[in-house]
Amino acid sequence: MAVTTTLHDGIAVVTFDNPPVNGLGLDVRRGLAEAVEAANADDAVQGVVITGGGRFFSGGADIKEFNTPRAGQAPNLHDVIAVVESSAKPVCVAINGTALGGGLELALGAHYRVARRGAEVGLPEVKIGILPGGGGTQRLPRAVGLEAALNMIVSGAPVAAERLAGTALFDSVVDGDPVEAAIALLRERIAAGADHPRVRDRKVEHADAQAFIAWARMGVAAASANYPAPLRCVDAVAASLRPFDEGMAVEREGFTVLVNSPESRALRHAFFGERAASRIDDIGPDVKPRPVTRVGIVGAGTMGGGIAMNFLNAGIPVAIVETSQEALDRGLATIRRNYEGSAKKGRITAEQVEQRMGLLAPSLDYAALADADLVIEAVYEDYAVKQAVFEKIDAVAKDGAILATNTSTLDVDRVAAFTRRPQDVLGLHFFSPANVMRLLEVVRGAKTARDVMATAMAMAKAIRKTAVVSGVCDGFIGNRMIEQYSRQATFLLEEGALPQQVDRAMEKFGFAMGPFRMGDLAGNDIAWAIRKRRYLERPDMVYAKNADLLCEMGRYGQKTGKGWYDYRPGERTPHPSAEVEAMIVEQSKALGITRREISDQEIVERLVYALANEGARILAEGIAARASDIDIVYLAGYGFPAWRGGPMFHADQVGLYNVLAAMRRYARGHRGEAWEPAPLLVELAESGRSFNDPGARPRAAA
Repeated sequence: MAVTTTLHDGIAVVTFDNPPVNGLGLDVRRGLAEAVEAANADDAVQGVVITGGGRFFSGGADIKEFNTPRAGQAPNLHDVIAVVESSAKPVCVAINGTALGGGLELALGAHYRVARRGAEVGLPEVKIGILPGGGGTQRLPRAVGLEAALNMIVSGAPVAAERLAGTALFDSVVDGDPVEAAIALLRERIAAGADHPRVRDRKVEHADAQAFIAWARMGVAAASANYPAPLRCVDAVAASLRPFDEGMAVEREGFTVLVNSPESRALRHAFFGERAASRIDDIGPDVKPRPVTRVGIVGAGTMGGGIAMNFLNAGIPVAIVETSQEALDRGLATIRRNYEGSAKKGRITAEQVEQRMGLLAPSLDYAALADADLVIEAVYEDYAVKQAVFEKIDAVAKDGAILATNTSTLDVDRVAAFTRRPQDVLGLHFFSPANVMRLLEVVRGAKTARDVMATAMAMAKAIRKTAVVSGVCDGFIGNRMIEQYSRQATFLLEEGALPQQVDRAMEKFGFAMGPFRMGDLAGNDIAWAIRKRRYLERPDMVYAKNADLLCEMGRYGQKTGKGWYDYRPGERTPHPSAEVEAMIVEQSKALGITRREISDQEIVERLVYALANEGARILAEGIAARASDIDIVYLAGYGFPAWRGGPMFHADQVGLYNVLAAMRRYARGHRGEAWEPAPLLVELAESGRSFNDPGARPRAAA
């Protein structure tokens, strides 16, 4: 049963249990309301304690019911809170673990609250583009004060219970069992004949509430230009200064507006997409991950060192192997410098720096990898180099060790064939800087064992990465798509645009960085090496020559002080380059192209639709399991604006009919051969469907 009741000398202890996070699904809501009403009807009951089973009190709404009729079916959360709040017999909530969203709002409806020390409470709804809709914006300011409540609601960040001890939110914060403490509290208050307080009856206290709200509104507006939810949260919290029912009306109006906003739809898509990405269709709970207690890494360069830091941060020992003492020392120095930089900023302590460095075992001998459960290769992108490294790893790694390549484009199956154990090989494509970027592409080879995939997904969670599974193809999901995006960007230069205009348009659209600034940061020579390989393998694929000419001029980007932009010594600020502009204009002239004015709309459409079109091919081929996986790759790894939901979701919102029409229009212009619509895009557009519709993939790929 979702809800059970036990009687403890006149106190009914109501426990709800809905793993994994005690979501407030319909069965739980109904069970809680019925249990409290039954307690009120039972003469043997003097008071009620409500608590959660397991480690959570409640994570809020049950995500399994989102977008189903059960989500809003009575009794809804408001109904349950009303039953609790109006109970004739006192109700105390015992917060045994995390209480978020509706879980905290339920607790605020009780007469008393006891929390275990270390339990976290919060209202994170703003992170999915909405505001708390169960009275949280009205009761929390009455319980913890206007300023603390506003900070919690606008940030969505959880707070440890002990930080709020002494406020009206908690009657006590205890080290022991909160249920026992709640029972004792009720008996004490009942014996004293106390009135049982309701949070809604309290007044919000603040020395200068209106001035504080005005100041907060200005700050929030400046920090959340493309996100309407934070400002709506301020409005709702400000309404807590009014009578409770008036404030509730403001909260309900704000919730209704936000839940239907495109930004919230995009953020909810990302929320569910990230959870869906962690599931692999043919790998259920019966497939157990292999233990990973020690990791080996080959290569102590920028990628290898960054990868190592992820495991060190998680407390996992790492053996790191290099070919020369100089390279090894340089890599170790970089890792230490990164950690010491974090310590200076107060993110970690000096003691933690030494603890993490103490887990790192540097070596020039591949034998140091012999006891590793997972070995990751992070060396140069060349098959001959990879082959030499994997043959050495294969010779020393123990049976059952997982061997991973950090390649960003190469064929994982070909790499696996360099070993005697292709079933133990997969791709783990970390993104640079690997110790910062959230995304991890987990590349499943043709022979990769299911438990190897299960291990990779569990490991990603342990090191706090957002993992997305990709099949084997050139560039996997992210880099295969970004190539088409970059091609369109360079074609635009041939036609009349300049790098700064393209970057400005894409950054105005919401990208963290435009394509040319991104190229300068990553290194233009990296893409050049890929194009050189393409010229041999794919002579049919057309590229603009301006990117090659840039590299021939030695303009590799920030690392050389010049790329698409000029960079001053010690700065990362891009400055438009007269030399680059002259090269671009001359190249247009050589091609016989009369340069024209290009609108920002055309720039955005061509680059973003290029992503969606290649994403459609990836989806049809089964390289990605679902359209939302592609969106998560771009949200977590490529700076796509979260409030637009990712390239596939954005295309859905524009309408695939409109996307296809725009592509066909651009195909009539320069380099139109690059605009062959993907068959899946055509099929969905003509049938009025979307990428994220259930069953959007063709049957061959499903």
